[in-house]
Amino acid sequence: MVERFLVLAPRGRDATIIAQVLGRSSIVCQVCDGLAALRVCLDGDVGGVVVTEEALAETDLRSLLEWVDAQPPWSDLPIIVLATRQSARRSKPASHLLERLGNVVLLERPINAETLLSAADSALRARRRQYQARGLLLERDRRETELRLLNETLEQRVHERTRELEAARETLAFALDSAGMGSWDLDLLSDMSRHSGQHDRIFGFAEQRPSWGRNLFLAVVIEEDRDAVAASFDQAVVTGRLDVECRIRRHDDSIRWVVAKGRVEYDDLLRPVRMAGVVMDTTERRQTEDALHQAQKMEAIGQLTGGVAHDFNNLLTVIVGGLDMVIRKPERTDRVVRLAEAAMTAARRGEQLTQQLLAYSRRQMLQPETLDPSRLLRGFQELAQHAVGEAVVLGFDLDPDVYPVRVDPAQFESAVLNLIVNARDAIQGAGGNGGAIRLACHNIELGPAAAFDRKLAAGSYVVVSVSDTGSGLDAKTLARAFEPFFTTKEIGKGSGLGLSQVYGFMRSAGGDVAIESEVGAGTIVRLYLPRSGETAPEAKPAPSTLMPLRQASEETVLLVEDDEQVLDMAVESLEELRYTVMVSRNAHEALEHLAGQARIDLLFSDVVMPGSMNGAQLAIEAQRLRPGLKVLLTSGYAGESGASQLVGRSLPILSKPYRRDELAQKLRVVLGSAP
Repeated sequence: MVERFLVLAPRGRDATIIAQVLGRSSIVCQVCDGLAALRVCLDGDVGGVVVTEEALAETDLRSLLEWVDAQPPWSDLPIIVLATRQSARRSKPASHLLERLGNVVLLERPINAETLLSAADSALRARRRQYQARGLLLERDRRETELRLLNETLEQRVHERTRELEAARETLAFALDSAGMGSWDLDLLSDMSRHSGQHDRIFGFAEQRPSWGRNLFLAVVIEEDRDAVAASFDQAVVTGRLDVECRIRRHDDSIRWVVAKGRVEYDDLLRPVRMAGVVMDTTERRQTEDALHQAQKMEAIGQLTGGVAHDFNNLLTVIVGGLDMVIRKPERTDRVVRLAEAAMTAARRGEQLTQQLLAYSRRQMLQPETLDPSRLLRGFQELAQHAVGEAVVLGFDLDPDVYPVRVDPAQFESAVLNLIVNARDAIQGAGGNGGAIRLACHNIELGPAAAFDRKLAAGSYVVVSVSDTGSGLDAKTLARAFEPFFTTKEIGKGSGLGLSQVYGFMRSAGGDVAIESEVGAGTIVRLYLPRSGETAPEAKPAPSTLMPLRQASEETVLLVEDDEQVLDMAVESLEELRYTVMVSRNAHEALEHLAGQARIDLLFSDVVMPGSMNGAQLAIEAQRLRPGLKVLLTSGYAGESGASQLVGRSLPILSKPYRRDELAQKLRVVLGSAP
């Protein structure tokens, strides 16, 4: 224990007296009978030593001195030496010995008990501080050892982790190279990046380029794609993700398709600071897809032309055969009328077939209006019930607060009626005596995921659904439902263009159509129409069907038509309706008439004409030359540019083919409208 004092006093009762004196202060003493015993006791915890000078007179003090010299840095053992008073200075060997012993307190005898106790207490206080220092040093050594071991462990872990990361990096680099992908890591603040060698090889550089960023990437993108790619980068900073496919001009001047995908990283202030991802050459994939699409397109064209040829040849057989018999025996009036009526019916069926084909290809001329779909469908109930018959229960679930939509009302009604008729046929095909059809209309919000599945933009939509309790469709039939001329009905019961027409109309309207069906459980078809930002107008009163075809007047029509046979028919129809007719075969001739002084009340022009100006452009120029001039256009197919101009200007149009009565009524509506 630290409080233990060793006492070495070989003469008489000195050791006993010293122990008794120190014991008064509760100092535990251990008396040693010689220098050798003292040396052995020093190996334990010792608070100090009291030794008489004569005990140090032994000739062999090496073991004691070696112990003193070998003390650890924290230890300096206090030694109280009781010396005999001397009148002269001590000898050099005696002084040297005291110096060798180190921390020595020399007390000359005779001494009193208080002096010895004071010296012993001072020695113990000093020794306690030494042991405290030893404890601190031991704690420091322990912590240093723990820290060293921890560092060694951390170094080992870092080494192992580094090896794992290097292995993962090598594996990733190998995988990316194997997949033909290059990696990149772009600093958005400096427009500098780290990138792999495969990245630069994709762009046609033999060696890695140190300076590579967004600006250099945009520089190699071909001009036609550059604006869209720049917009994708700008959008990625907002959305956090980049996904762009474009064409680049490589260093060897070849054109390649590439896809770049990446993710944006933001700092604590939500500022975009980094974008990293991969890039890959997709040229071969695009070529394969283009070849596949071309093959599919040719297959679809073959199916389409075959269906068109079959249906039109049937119609032309009726028309050509009937006209041939009329020409052979024109004197038989009743027979001529019967054959002419049959030819007219066949021609009208051909007109409907053409409109269905244009709808499927999204080339029909639409005249969209902002309307309330529930209100339109509510007025549709009587017609729909008549279409399904008495045996089928037709239910309506129309939300009165439905969003307004912008569609061509006639095409919309036709699409819904088509779905209702299909549902009726499905119920009848199930073999039952009755069934139910439900027509519903309600609002829906499409989130990003749902909109992506429908290939639409996220936002507000109106869903018009037609559900039935019919036989349902199997997966194979469902996959082909929108193909033109594909039908499950018996020959002669359907053209196979109904759903194709619905599909084309919905895509033209900016929406989509989806079918859900299960064999034996019925079918539901949903039409997704985007919400219009405009307000639906109030319902208009139904127009009178008793409008007279013609009132006697001197109104003049400027007719513009490049097809001679159509021109002759139109002139004859107009003159029979008692209009004065001015004829032009192209826009240039029409503009000459318009620039003159002759009276012209209405311009009646074909949309598609030879030359640099179509009918829609002619109408715009005509109203500029003659403000307030009435315009009526006609066309069987306006083309993309003509159709867009018609929609943009809300110009009235009469679809070809048309009958005289249809022409007469349209002319009266246009001429009777306010300027």
